[in-house]
Amino acid sequence: MVHNLKMTGLEPRLGPSRQSKTVLLIASHSDSLLNFRGPLIRDVVALGHRISVAAPSISNAVYEKLQIHGVSVFETPMARTGLNPVRDLKYLAKLKSVVKETQPDLVLTYTVKPNIWGAFAAQSGRVQSVAMVTGLGYAFTDNGNRSLLSKLVGIVVSRLYRMATNRNRLIIFQNPDDRDDFIAAGCLHDKGKARLVNGSGVDIEYFAPALLPDRPVFLMISRLLGNKGVREYCKAAIITMKTRPQARFLLVGYIDEGADGIAQSEVDNWIESGIEYKGPQTDVRPYISEASVFVLPSYREGTPRAVLEAMSMGRPIITSDAPGCRETVKDGETGFLVPIRNVDALAEKMKWLIDHPEDRVRMGRNSLDYARKKYDVSKVNRALMHHLGLI
Repeated sequence: MVHNLKMTGLEPRLGPSRQSKTVLLIASHSDSLLNFRGPLIRDVVALGHRISVAAPSISNAVYEKLQIHGVSVFETPMARTGLNPVRDLKYLAKLKSVVKETQPDLVLTYTVKPNIWGAFAAQSGRVQSVAMVTGLGYAFTDNGNRSLLSKLVGIVVSRLYRMATNRNRLIIFQNPDDRDDFIAAGCLHDKGKARLVNGSGVDIEYFAPALLPDRPVFLMISRLLGNKGVREYCKAAIITMKTRPQARFLLVGYIDEGADGIAQSEVDNWIESGIEYKGPQTDVRPYISEASVFVLPSYREGTPRAVLEAMSMGRPIITSDAPGCRETVKDGETGFLVPIRNVDALAEKMKWLIDHPEDRVRMGRNSLDYARKKYDVSKVNRALMHHLGLI
């Protein structure tokens, strides 16, 4: 979902840097280069640095927007899910060739496969690398209920991560729980390499405040994965609608074909029960504007970007008391925290917010203030670029 294509102008908000550097940014989703890293790319360019990006399946729209602003773009085919040694080694070879061609001063990576194989590719070119751990993902989530295959994948990923982080200069985390669990899992030997930033930040100008509607309308935006809490959201919504028929419940996001993906048949059943499924959207702002409460009962996040966007638009939040999620909400002030997988607790908070419209307004206002103070993307990018040595 391309939320923010605001790459024009590239005003030097931070002022020119003392020494120009070349950065290679490696991603696993091409759309995320604009969705999540567009403001970072903008600020890096505005400081006078050169930047190249590498990602699989780059669309013409993304390619053109990046190239217009002097960003070199490289296609790096990658199997996003699973561990296939042949495919992964081909991916590594491609990354090595990109490093050789671009001759960067720094390789910056995010998400699992770019973090692991990007570190090896950088080392091959004798280049410093920094990995951004934007979430620990399914392989690290809920050990007790995972399949044997998932546990084996987790073990392999942990060992590969340890080898990769031995080669990184720094590893940047988005919340302290991820940092501590990453270290406890044996993925990082040198704790001194760990740094913290407040997520990826949110563009508070693009996700501008919108008037809160009077009617109670709940919204969840997410990939349709079990560990995102989509089932809990829909079950709680169905329970709530039985006694609060005036409420609406919206769901936005695409069906994911990964191991934890939710089948179309489940979605169809929810639609029959009254859930309004809107599918994937390229611009989520109209849906946040339509909502009076944003919900994300995820099992674990790095820092949930959709929550930050809803906060920036002045929405109260219901999210889980889980790593990455709990940092985004002041319980009782900007929204509510609920236990993971607790449908009844989630439904109770939904009902409470339906019955207390004045508190929806109060919490939405507090949520906006919190987003501005903690998650403004300009502040987050400044902290990140300081760690990277770009300012």
